[in-house]
Amino acid sequence: MNMRLSCRRATELLSQQLDRELSLEEKAALKAHLLICRGCRAVDQQFRFLREAVRSLGGSDDPPSPG
Repeated sequence: MNMRLSCRRATELLSQQLDRELSLEEKAALKAHLLICRGCRAVDQQFRFLREAVRSLGGSDDPPSPG
């Protein structure tokens, strides 16, 4: 993976990290991108806020099981 991420890819990784463990390389690239990109830091904060809001309402981070 190229260590330089686009905002689109950074946003994808921010979303994916809610569902899976990112690789070391993905984590490093995302961290570097967030250091320089205010917009993606804002997206990260929005995801974190939403996740905590769901938790505080008694929701689960796990996707619903089929059936």
